[in-house]
Amino acid sequence: MAGVPSRPSSRISRISGNSREGDSVSVMDNEASLHGAHRDNHTHRDVNGGWLRPAVFGAMDGLVSNLSLMTGVAGGSVDRQTLVITGLAGLAAGAFSMAAGEYTSVASQRELVQAELEVERRELRKYPKDEMAELAELYESRGVEPELARQVAEQLSKDPELALEIHAREELGIDPDDLPSPMVAAVSSFGSFALGALLPVLPYLLGATVLWPAVLLALAGLFACGALVARVTARSWWFSGLRQLLLGGTAAALTYGLGALFGAAV
Repeated sequence: MAGVPSRPSSRISRISGNSREGDSVSVMDNEASLHGAHRDNHTHRDVNGGWLRPAVFGAMDGLVSNLSLMTGVAGGSVDRQTLVITGLAGLAAGAFSMAAGEYTSVASQRELVQAELEVERRELRKYPKDEMAELAELYESRGVEPELARQVAEQLSKDPELALEIHAREELGIDPDDLPSPMVAAVSSFGSFALGALLPVLPYLLGATVLWPAVLLALAGLFACGALVARVTARSWWFSGLRQLLLGGTAAALTYGLGALFGAAV
């Protein structure tokens, strides 16, 4: 009828409403997929598994110590057979020593952590309210509202093992479920030391009769190890490689000079 303002049809309204609802669902689905992608990609390397430090230290120590040992003996003008025996003896002695030392060190650290966890477990059993209040105060100090901090602490304290894990993380800075393994540390240090210590001996085992091939191979190994370490750190590969090359080369040169000095004196 004339003079009566037309209203949008109900069909158009439903289409428009469905469109808005569809857009909302689409946005929610997109956000969910982005969150899932972030969750799947947001991973970190293992920094507390107990293998990286002994493996890196073992390889570097094997290279530097056996190269220095062999250059020191070579400075005394010994024959090829003596150098080979020296290198193999240094490899075996160093690898077993590294493995035993790493096992004892990591096992002692693990036992200390477990003892502290047992102390915390007893405290949670004897003084649950005090421990809960301590946890609430910790969250308050980090900016959580007092009432919310109390509720969070109360909720977490209902599960004794979860409460222990939270207290261990917050007070001791450790994860009870991710302690370093003594066996992993021992095996990784043994293998990496033996591999590093083998490089200076390898040219002699293949028939070399002079020192320089062993030195070149060991220095190349030092650079490669340093560059490899840079892949799990923030340093550039060339800086890390050159640093290890310089340190190892300096140690070898000094021991060669000492060997030549002692050889001439004897």
